[in-house]
Formats: sequence, C-alpha cells, structure tokens
Amino acid sequence: MIEKSELVSVPAFAGLPDDQIEWFLSQSQEIHLSAGETYLRQGDPADAMIVVLEGQLQLRGELGGETIVISIKPGDVTGVLPFSRMKQVVVTGRAITDGRILRFPAALFPDLVQKMPELTQRLVNLMSDRIRETTRMEQQRDRLAGLGKLSAGLAHELNNPASAAKRATSLLRDALKRIKDASHELGRRDLTAAQKSEIEKLEASFMQQDTPPLDTLAVSDLEDQIDSLLRSHGQNDLWQLAADLARRNVKPEGLESLFANLDPSVARAALVRIAASVEIANLLNEIESSTARISDLVRAIKEYTYMDQAPVQNVDIAKGLETTLTILHHKLKRGVTVERDYEPVPLLVNSFGSELNQVWTNIIDNAIDAMGGKGELRVRTYREDNCVVVEIGDNGPGISPEVKPHIFEPFFTTKGVGEGTGLGLDTVQRIVKKHRGSVQVTSKPGDTRFQIWLPLAEALP
Repeated sequence: MIEKSELVSVPAFAGLPDDQIEWFLSQSQEIHLSAGETYLRQGDPADAMIVVLEGQLQLRGELGGETIVISIKPGDVTGVLPFSRMKQVVVTGRAITDGRILRFPAALFPDLVQKMPELTQRLVNLMSDRIRETTRMEQQRDRLAGLGKLSAGLAHELNNPASAAKRATSLLRDALKRIKDASHELGRRDLTAAQKSEIEKLEASFMQQDTPPLDTLAVSDLEDQIDSLLRSHGQNDLWQLAADLARRNVKPEGLESLFANLDPSVARAALVRIAASVEIANLLNEIESSTARISDLVRAIKEYTYMDQAPVQNVDIAKGLETTLTILHHKLKRGVTVERDYEPVPLLVNSFGSELNQVWTNIIDNAIDAMGGKGELRVRTYREDNCVVVEIGDNGPGISPEVKPHIFEPFFTTKGVGEGTGLGLDTVQRIVKKHRGSVQVTSKPGDTRFQIWLPLAEALP
C-alpha cells in the first residue's frame, strides 16, 4: 500500500493537501514491474497517466522517422496528461530494472481538474515542456536533415570539378611526356632556322585560337578531313592526333605547310609536338575552370554560413539570395530556370545572415519540390516604404485552399513519410518574426508567391 509521503516526494505532487493526495491514491492502481517487462505498447489507447515510484524505465519509439530512446526515473510523470489530444501511445515502455508505477485512468481527468487544480496546472506546464522539447528535437532533426541534403548536393557539385581537374592532370602528365619525346626527336634533326620557325609559328597559331567549341558532328567531320590529310602523307596511325586537333578546331589546310617544308619523319614529330601543345593548352583551361568552380563553391559556402563574420550585420538581401541559389544549384540544374528581378540599389537588412539564408533555402527548396524539379523559379526584391520585400514564386500546381491555412503549422506537411518534417515553413515564420518581419502567401495553379517583408537597416536612407 502506497503511503501519502511516498507520493508527495514526487515533484509534481509536492505540497498538495492531504485530502487531494488521498483521493488521487484511491483512484490509482499500483503496479509492480519486473526488469524487462513492457508496461506500454505503441499503438495502445492512451488511457492513463503514469507516476514512476521506483526503478528505471525506458521509452522507445520513432520521431520523424528516427528512433528515440528516453530514460524515465523515479519521480517522473509520463503517459497521457490532462488536456492532451493524444489518442494512442506513440512509444513502447519497458522496465529496465524492477520497479513500481502508479496508474491513474485518463477517464477521471475531468474529476482531477475539479479536485486537484494545482496539480492540473503543474501537469499542463509539464506537457508544455514536453511539447517544447519535442519541437526542439524535431527542429534539430530538420536542420540536420536539411544540412545533410545540402551537404550531399555540395559534395556532388564539388566532386564534379575535382574529378575533372584530377583527370586533366593525369592527361597533362601524358601530354608532357609526348611533347618531351617529340622535342627530343626534333632536336636530333638538323633543322634550318626557317623550318624551326615554321613549326613554332604553326604551334603558336593553333594554341592562340579562341573559337567557339564545335558540335559533335562538326568535330567528327573535321577529324575525318585531318585523318585523310595525314594518310595522304603516309601517316596512317595518327587517328588519335587527328581527333585531338579536330577538337581544337584545327583546319587541315593549316597542316599542309609542315609536309611541304619537312620530310615525313620530321613532320610527324612536329605534329606530335603541336598536338601535345594544343592538348596541354586545353587541359590547362579545364583545370583552371574546374578549380575556379571549386573556389566559387567554397566562397559560396562561406558566404552562406557567414563563416568568419559577425553574427549580426547589415546583409545585402540580393547577395544572400544569389548565394543560396549557388548552394542549391545541384537541384536547380535538373530543369529549373531562374528569373531574377533585383532592385538595382543594394537593400540591406540588419540581421543574422545565416538565418535569413535558411529562410531562402526552405522556400526555394519547397518551390523546386512543388514543381517536380522542372519549371520557372522567380526571385524578386524591391523596396516598400521602410521595408525590403523578397518575393519568391514558382509556376507549380499551387497550394490548395484546404492546405494553405495550415502551411505554417509545426509538423504539418503534404510530403510523403520520410520526405518532410513539416518544420520548414514553421522555421521560416519564426526567423522572419525574429527579424521583426512578416510572411505573406498567395497561390493559384501556375503561380505561387511567398513575400517576405523585412525592415531595412536604419543606415539606409
């Protein structure tokens, strides 16, 4: 039999009148648990509040697709609480050690509210704490999931130019060997100054060509022409050289002077050297382009996170939007065109820049998903009185009138299981309110627009 002193040692019941404690005990059921015993099962009706008196218990279940484990100790109150809308148990509870619990039926909550108002208030506060903790865990998971998606996309974006640069350096090593061997071969020959000048002049002219790249058919035709020219001069095994020169848009008539002024073996060595020089120029351009892309991405990441910068500062809104679009390029390039309409004068907002980038990311990411990865994304900024307005629109199917009133509610999502937590737009609203701004949404099929209003920095006239 439970003594009153044992129940009042539980923080939620401390200091309550004896008659209330006695009533609560008279309506409760004491249950002894053995280690390993299950006292709650996921999916069962949520029909009781549980007060832990002795032993260590554990709750295990899924939250947003991830397994969570919560330890319960003596003095904790768990299960369903007054005013909770929970209908089914969402976790499974097991005893880790032998223990005792007190089970109070949820059917008696109306009586509890009447007879124990102070306890009711404490339990409502406890439930509020639970909701805040659950929301915090979901928000943290949502941020990690969002970071994971961004990281995966950025890894892919970085891997492409890195792989291209690595491949180019490998080919560059081979090309350098070929140009070295060809130069040695030419050095062994007794060439006149005019012949040397002709080779160098031709090599320089091919390397300085800056013509637009040819399409595949044009390259193939040019390769055939160069190969025919080489074969006509007895060079039947230089098909790869012909392909390299064709990609550089080298015309066959430009090679005729070599065979007119040099014997076949010397012309061959000169061609190998020229082709290697042309390839080296191409590879250097490719390495330069790839490393520039990597540098741009790294700079975008630093700007997106405001790394090495003050957390609060005057932020150029258009610059933040552009950085976000760079970060999301891996999703945009699959079929989304971006239409930009920025106010010519920089619009500055005193803010946590990295948080505003979360706002742009969530809205743009939702727009891309709504369009199925293909469509038109419209990004616009303009000034309205003392505010900057950021408008992000898409030509997706729109938000239905039934869904629209709920889009900013925590945990509300129209995405499938495992695809969304329902905290993206909740996060948007919280961050915008933190910056003393507001969010407006208009939507119809083919035209959904999110407008974010933010106060301009005081320094702006």
